[in-house]
Amino acid sequence: MKYLLSFLFAAAIILLFSFNKFSDAGEISWNKIDEGLYYAEYDAPKKSSLGDSKINILKISRKLYNLNLLSAKENGERIKTAKKWAQDKNQIAVINAGMYMQDFATNVGFMKNFDFTNNGRLNKDNTIAAFNRKNDSVPEFQIIDRTCQNWDELKDQYNSYTQSIRMVDCNQKNKWGQQSKKWSMVVIGKDKEGNALFIFTRSPYSVHDFINILLNSSLEVYNLMYLEGGPEASFYMNHNETKVEKMGSYETGFNENDDNNVFWSIPNAIGISKK
Repeated sequence: MKYLLSFLFAAAIILLFSFNKFSDAGEISWNKIDEGLYYAEYDAPKKSSLGDSKINILKISRKLYNLNLLSAKENGERIKTAKKWAQDKNQIAVINAGMYMQDFATNVGFMKNFDFTNNGRLNKDNTIAAFNRKNDSVPEFQIIDRTCQNWDELKDQYNSYTQSIRMVDCNQKNKWGQQSKKWSMVVIGKDKEGNALFIFTRSPYSVHDFINILLNSSLEVYNLMYLEGGPEASFYMNHNETKVEKMGSYETGFNENDDNNVFWSIPNAIGISKK
C-alpha cells in the first residue's frame, strides 16, 4: 500500500505540473500600440518543423477602429503588397482579404464593399466576415456562420462582406479535419468581447493544429475564418513606432521552403484605420 500511495502521489504531481505548464503556455502577453489596439507575438506551445513557431496577433477594438475592404478591381488599380496597400490607403495594418481566382482580381467567395461588388456569388464556404454596419441592430463586426445564423437576414445589414473557409464555428469547435499538408497562414477572428483579430503564422502548421493552438490559448476565440496561406499570406502594421512586416513562405506542394523574404502582391486586402 505504501508503494501504491507513493506512486499515486508522484503521478498527481506530474499531472499537476503538466497542466500548469500547458496553462502557462496558453497565456498571451499584449503590448498596447494605441487605445483599443494591442499586439502580441505568441510562442506557440506546439512547435512547427520550420521557423520560430511564433504567432503574430493584432487585437482591434471595433468601437475605435474601422475595418476597410480594399480591392484593386474596384478602381482598376494594380495589385500590390500589403505594405503598399497600407501606404497608399493610409491604413494602420493590412492583411489578406481572402483567396483569389486566376484573374488575380476576384475573390473566390462572395465579396462586396458598399456599392462595389467584387464577386456576387456565394460559394459553399460557411463563413462571411461582415463589417461597416448600416445600423446598430447588428454588431459592428462579426464572422457570420451560415450553419447557425440566417444569411438572408444579415446580407443587407452591412456594407462590407468577404467570404472564406470556416475554421471555428459559433460553438467554438474546430471545423477543419487533420491533414499532413501544412503552410504559413493568415486568418481573421472575433473574440468573445467582440474585438477583431488579425492572426498570422509564418511557421507552417496544419490548419487543424493551428486552430487547436488558438483555441487553447488565452485569446478567448469566438470564431475564426481562413484567409490565405503560403507565401501570399501577409501581415503588415506600422503605427506609433511599432512596425511589423510578416510574409508567409512554406506551403506543401507549392513552396516547400522557408526562404521567401518579400511580400507578394495581392488583389484584395483588409485594412484598419482610426474612427
